[in-house]
Amino acid sequence: MFLSTFENKLDKKGRVSVPASYRAYLSNLGYNGIICFPSFNNQAIEAWSQDRIEKISNSIDSLNPFDEKKDYFATSILSESTNLQFDAEGRILISKKLLNHAKIKHSILFVGQGKTFQIWEPTSFEKFRVSARKKSNINRANLKWEQKLNN
Repeated sequence: MFLSTFENKLDKKGRVSVPASYRAYLSNLGYNGIICFPSFNNQAIEAWSQDRIEKISNSIDSLNPFDEKKDYFATSILSESTNLQFDAEGRILISKKLLNHAKIKHSILFVGQGKTFQIWEPTSFEKFRVSARKKSNINRANLKWEQKLNN
């Protein structure tokens, strides 16, 4: 899983080292990179493994081929996605378009989200984190714990 939060610097060429634990998790899945696209909900970059992007692609494909929603999702997610491969040092080269969406200039925050992670500008994430913490506290009863039946 992608857990914890890590801060790294963007180099002059736009490369950043992905945390070793994130690379190890992806490597165990058989991947040497990540798929990134602009977040719908935040000024952040979504980072998914190949199998997760395939899952969303299959979900989009399951829509009626003549339904305009299919085009909306395909355009907003798939056409905006970029496959970023790790170089020998475990770095990725993030496009200017993605960096601009997240307002990233120098420092990058990798934020674990379980099966995915996000890439943030650190100050923007801190504001979001404070708000998310408050909203999580208010809505904590909505988070259900799966109960297993003992037979």
